[in-house]
Amino acid sequence: MGAHRMDTATSVAKTTGQSLPPLIPLPTAAQLLGLSRASAYRYAAAGELPVRRFGRRVFVLRSGLAALLEVDESELSAIGTEAA
Repeated sequence: MGAHRMDTATSVAKTTGQSLPPLIPLPTAAQLLGLSRASAYRYAAAGELPVRRFGRRVFVLRSGLAALLEVDESELSAIGTEAA
């Protein structure tokens, strides 16, 4: 389960050529997790995703995403840096 999600996160980050910021826009996090945008918003509303709201924007915390994926946060923050 976690390995597949990590592979997805790695491929998305390599495609964008960027490392993940501390606050990840919810649609980006949905793509990393292989979820639809609507499902990600449902999970966020239910408290299943670690989110912070700024105005109308919803962000997933990188540290929370790392915990959800059961990977070290430094591993997650470094995704994509080797592709740049």
